[in-house]
Amino acid sequence: MPPALTGAKAHGEGLLERARTGEEAAFAQLVEPHRRELHAHCYRMLGSVHDAEDALQDALLRAWRALPRFEGRSSLRSWLYTIATNTCLDQIARRPKRVLPIDHGPASDLHMAPGEPLLESVWIEPYPDEILGVEDGFADPDAQYERREGVELAFIAALQHLPGTQRSVLIQREVLGFSAKEVAESLQTSVASVNSALQRARAAVQERVPEQTQQATLRALGEDSVRGLVDRYVDAWERNDVEAFVALLAEDATFTMPPLASWYQGREAIRDWASNFSLSGAWRWRVVCTTANGQPALGFYAWNAQDESYRPFALNILSFRGTQVSDVTAFIARSGEPRDREVFQRYPDEPVDDAKVDDVFTRFGLPAQLR
Repeated sequence: MPPALTGAKAHGEGLLERARTGEEAAFAQLVEPHRRELHAHCYRMLGSVHDAEDALQDALLRAWRALPRFEGRSSLRSWLYTIATNTCLDQIARRPKRVLPIDHGPASDLHMAPGEPLLESVWIEPYPDEILGVEDGFADPDAQYERREGVELAFIAALQHLPGTQRSVLIQREVLGFSAKEVAESLQTSVASVNSALQRARAAVQERVPEQTQQATLRALGEDSVRGLVDRYVDAWERNDVEAFVALLAEDATFTMPPLASWYQGREAIRDWASNFSLSGAWRWRVVCTTANGQPALGFYAWNAQDESYRPFALNILSFRGTQVSDVTAFIARSGEPRDREVFQRYPDEPVDDAKVDDVFTRFGLPAQLR
């Protein structure tokens, strides 16, 4: 073994022994290299950044308490994933699954205004992959999904429809690249049960995700083409140009707006909604580009004459099919508290919800205000 590797191994073993004796600083240093990937794992399992943060903190506390019993029969990374997975399974058993509006109910009538929102705990949340450091490539040579494919919005939404055990098996086998034996040990079941759960999970997910991942689509388009499509999208909104916006959409495109349960499908329905509401000319928009869930995303700001600034309104995540926009998910930074239906027809005029601005703007490196 090269001297550098020998030294690194000795250092790691020293940290482990110090952590086992109760040295918190040593434990923190030991788990820090794994924190980001464990956070992404918890997000895949739970579909929520908030829930992922809670699960990760709980998992690390469990790991801290169990560390004296860690015998090293598996790697520390694998052991931490086992604890994080079981922590997430406990959460899944206690609460309803999170979904996107298209999985919650039928598309809205194109002649109807957006309706009242539902509580945020119902909805999947966007993931700040760039800020949290989701890397390119595969987590392991045996993985089937790239790391960024593993946080794409359609994939996360599909995962939430799986029973908890199937969800954990698919993620561990196909995103993380763990062996069937490792997964069986982490879930305290048999290899045969893991393989059976994986087969069912694959079939269920394939029914709900596009044939081509967004990472493959974006690579096929190339950076210049993606930038051009995004620029055209931004330009259409900043000019309140309904036809230019609709021209970018696939025939069967969807537009969803959590926390609103309302959503629209097809160019005509989206054109009708846009021309009567968001692109009616009642609001002036400014847009800042970012990324979320491994996909192009746009921070939308609505002009407020009272304080003469653009206030954050929604984070739009774009999904492409070829050169067309197939899906837009707009996470709105306004309160979802019950109010009169008419309020939600002029949602951009509502006061900014500071907590939601933190969730869907600040987390993604977007400014809290534009002048």
